[in-house]
Amino acid sequence: MTYRFMASSVATEMDVDGEMQAGVAEDDDEGFFLLFTRTVGEPSSQDISLGLDTYCVMTPDQCTAYGCVREVALTDTLLTVTLAPDCLDDLELEDTKIEAVLDVPAESIDELRGVLAKVLAFGREEARPRLTGFSV
Repeated sequence: MTYRFMASSVATEMDVDGEMQAGVAEDDDEGFFLLFTRTVGEPSSQDISLGLDTYCVMTPDQCTAYGCVREVALTDTLLTVTLAPDCLDDLELEDTKIEAVLDVPAESIDELRGVLAKVLAFGREEARPRLTGFSV
């Protein structure tokens, strides 16, 4: 199955306390969101040993998983994210595919496209997802 939601908010940050972030969210404070983050700079040896040497995905209630995205497609107004099945419990999700219908200005989608590509290109090669609709 696919979980689909309307995202009326897009946020991107290039360096927030040593992190790069890109996310989409429903409008209300209690709504669903997807936030993708990565550290700026090289992962530490501790991060590598713990498997934290890649990007992180966050969902509501501070649920997190590392390196779990298999594919991301971004068209004019639709962000489709396909996750690895083994991360669903960590993220408290039931579906491996998430579609965010982007109800935001085109400039916000362009900004999301640029920052999200940089976030997801971080870390171990085998954890990097296939990107469609991005220019990397």
